[in-house]
Amino acid sequence: MSWRERVIKMAETLSVGLVQINNSFSGQSYLPYSVACLEGYVRRHSPTPARYRFLLPVYKRVAVQAAVEQLIDCDVVGFSTYVWNARISLEIARRLKARKPEIVIIFGGPHVPDATEPFLRANPFIDVAVNGEGEQVFLALLEHLPDRRWEDIAGTSHINAEGRFIQTPKPTRLNDLSQVPSPFLDDLFLPLMQAHPDEAWIGLWETNRGCPFQCTYCDWGSATAAKLGKFEMDRLLAEAAWFSHHRIEFIFCCDANFGILPRDVELAEAVAKLKRETGYPMALSVQNTKNATERAYLTQKILSDAGLSKGVALSMQTLDGGVLKAIKRDNISLETYLELQRRFTRDKVETFSDLIIGLPGETYETFVTGIDTLIASGQHNRIQFNNLSILPNAEMAAPDYIRTHGLVTVDSEIINIHGSKEIGEDDVAEIQQLVIATASLPPEDWRRVRAFGSMTAFLHFNKLFQIPLILAHELAGLPYRAMFEAFMRADAASHPLLAEIRDFFLEEARVIQRGGPEYHYSEEFLGIHWPADEFMFIHLTATHQLDRFYEEARELLLALIGGAAPAALDDAIRLNRALIKQPFVTDDTSVTLDSDVRALWLAVRQGTPEPLSGGPITVTIDRAASAYDDMQAWCREVVWWGNKKGAYLYTNQVVEKQLAGHF
Repeated sequence: MSWRERVIKMAETLSVGLVQINNSFSGQSYLPYSVACLEGYVRRHSPTPARYRFLLPVYKRVAVQAAVEQLIDCDVVGFSTYVWNARISLEIARRLKARKPEIVIIFGGPHVPDATEPFLRANPFIDVAVNGEGEQVFLALLEHLPDRRWEDIAGTSHINAEGRFIQTPKPTRLNDLSQVPSPFLDDLFLPLMQAHPDEAWIGLWETNRGCPFQCTYCDWGSATAAKLGKFEMDRLLAEAAWFSHHRIEFIFCCDANFGILPRDVELAEAVAKLKRETGYPMALSVQNTKNATERAYLTQKILSDAGLSKGVALSMQTLDGGVLKAIKRDNISLETYLELQRRFTRDKVETFSDLIIGLPGETYETFVTGIDTLIASGQHNRIQFNNLSILPNAEMAAPDYIRTHGLVTVDSEIINIHGSKEIGEDDVAEIQQLVIATASLPPEDWRRVRAFGSMTAFLHFNKLFQIPLILAHELAGLPYRAMFEAFMRADAASHPLLAEIRDFFLEEARVIQRGGPEYHYSEEFLGIHWPADEFMFIHLTATHQLDRFYEEARELLLALIGGAAPAALDDAIRLNRALIKQPFVTDDTSVTLDSDVRALWLAVRQGTPEPLSGGPITVTIDRAASAYDDMQAWCREVVWWGNKKGAYLYTNQVVEKQLAGHF
């Protein structure tokens, strides 16, 4: 077909390909919501919708050549890109253009930098880039084919035939979100689902757009100019019913602040009701709102009570006021988070907190103080320690910001937690810009902070030594940070195993600073990447060193307490050791203790501390119900799947308690 014939054909009809590549999660794939919104908008608002023939989208990672073959007959292909799919999307586009020079390549999504010229010149196979919200712009671009006159289309960047870069201002955002049809209710996903009947799907659900916060490490608020747009309530209730009808097990809510609107309580109740009546969805993951304490509590309590949430995320990121100011997060109340943590703890709703390592202004001192505050305030379930990475359109990516705060970065391959080592055949590794030092956190201190987080997770959140730590804090008044720092100072001569653990965590931090993976790969244990603390738990188990660990940990803690140690400390250590789930253990057991350290530990975890009572007491431990005769199954089901909840302890109960000589 000649060029003239192609132009005539394109004027009559357009074959449109869409690409939104997501990583699979627990064997399930995400429905490609973003590109479905583009398709739905074109179908509704084009004056000639019959002109467009949409192919099934590329929705997950496949061999690059397979994606090229799927798209090669298209006239135009639109790519929705973010950090997890940017490089594979570029490679697919490059090969498409090489095979078919007349194909039109459009790039959009959060990964297209606002400063677009270097991006386009580095990737000349891209015909036009979309800056900002995509629906209106994508339709305008399609309507201007085949003439390709894009100079007057708002929100676009391209390099014209003379080699001149042209960028137009972003258009006004869609304040009336009813203009964007629901991909679910318009059945845009049904052809894809019917074409892949064996696929298990995850729903991406958008109830509003926008974020009123301007955190410098995030591109969410900057991308939406802080305004909040709402989808209609009737639509959202119908979409929730769609998820239930189609047996979608997991929904990820795309809102930046679920619970920010009063109606979000009603939405949570509606999804909970659907689960009670139909069993679906099984889980709804949301990003909790900031500052709206009561609604955040109500929505999360509803989701937790319905079994839709495995834990409430309280994403504090830092507890230092100076750091909060540097990242423009100082308008978010820390007291909101701490109050939510206290309330959820009292109501037996498990929470986990996020802290980011390497934020501008953070020091070793502020970081470990923040950890100490969180744990002392009742966070005994999990703190997730996330390494800071720079996103293209976040304020933090600006050269002046980087210079001001002395951010030092390294290109690091994106490896998912518990992900496999090798990328697929004919795949492309994705890269992130990882911060590995700052003006306030020089390289050595960054390593100390990273290792301190690993040690904290290993001892406290993996539950290996949590009961003695809580006891020492409550009875001897030891700050949690002092105990973790003591383990970080372990002397190789007197505590060789503890020193080995510490050195391993420090070396893992050095690996990250050299551009290596964020997680430790183990061919022996499931062939996946483990967080350093989890791998050390596995290593001690596999090499039969847990008893030695408890001996050295006891000696170190006794030395730290000094003087007369609490008599209950040995009870706490024996109980903790007996409760840790281990492979190849099949028989139930019991532990007799001279004091009720179990009640003290549980009371602290539940946010209602109480004095230590006497004993003796006998605790029965149900090991048979969690027996593993296979090391790999134990690694998968205990260490991996129990990660977020720290579910590493056997079920147990008190069967006998003697007080004042009576049972």
